[in-house]
Amino acid sequence: HVQLVESGGGSVQAGGTLRLSCAASGSTYSRACMGWFRQAPGKERERVARLDTVDRSAYYADSVKGRFTISQDNAKDTLYLQMSSLKPEDTAMYYCAADPRPCHEIDPINAYIHWGQGTQVTVS
Repeated sequence: HVQLVESGGGSVQAGGTLRLSCAASGSTYSRACMGWFRQAPGKERERVARLDTVDRSAYYADSVKGRFTISQDNAKDTLYLQMSSLKPEDTAMYYCAADPRPCHEIDPINAYIHWGQGTQVTVS
């Protein structure tokens, strides 16, 4: 059973930085693809970034490209999202997600099996 626990959210001024962490438990085979999503009030959940832990390919939404970096520690138990040059429009609840399938097989793109509870990011 995979459990995902996010941390690192908070309030920050525009232009600031935050690093989100996602502590993962359970089989690494159940976490072949890991991603970060966000959802702002009244908006649909948006995929921010994802990392295929097997081929190491990464994807970023255009809105965060060049500002956010997704990474994973060597033990493969923690997923990170380094966020810099934060903007008010980055304000949202951020969720960590994992799936046993390769990232390119997940369709629709938000159809991950395992989800965390989320961590709030507020940029003012």
